[in-house]
Amino acid sequence: MGGQVLNGGCLCGAVRYSVSGVPVDCGYCHCRICQRASGAPMVAWATFPLGSLDIIAGDPRAYASSAHALRHFCARCGTPISFRSRHSPTHVDITVASLDDPSLLPPQYHIWTMSQVPWLKVDDRLPRHSDDGPDRLP
Repeated sequence: MGGQVLNGGCLCGAVRYSVSGVPVDCGYCHCRICQRASGAPMVAWATFPLGSLDIIAGDPRAYASSAHALRHFCARCGTPISFRSRHSPTHVDITVASLDDPSLLPPQYHIWTMSQVPWLKVDDRLPRHSDDGPDRLP
């Protein structure tokens, strides 16, 4: 991806953002909190340095989904936009599917597969971790 600027936003268009630079990583999360927050069996996230994210329209709402995490979403349509962990305060995770072109950030691994729904069969040969996997952040 290099030094590209990627744009994204919510379903209704009220929230728009840009994210720049090279992602730290990109992966699928199968945890129960992501499943419930998204209504989907897994979520693809791309991790960026916090300063890379610029909200250019709208005001995403925040929800503390656990003692260590805030999830930001559009208050009008509910689209999940980002995830911030107190364990990694200098980074932000962006929902890959909220990007205008999600094909630019293919996931590299699966985490929290111990919570994967049994009827979901993903045959992509990416590394799988039953928990949050090896430490990937600097």
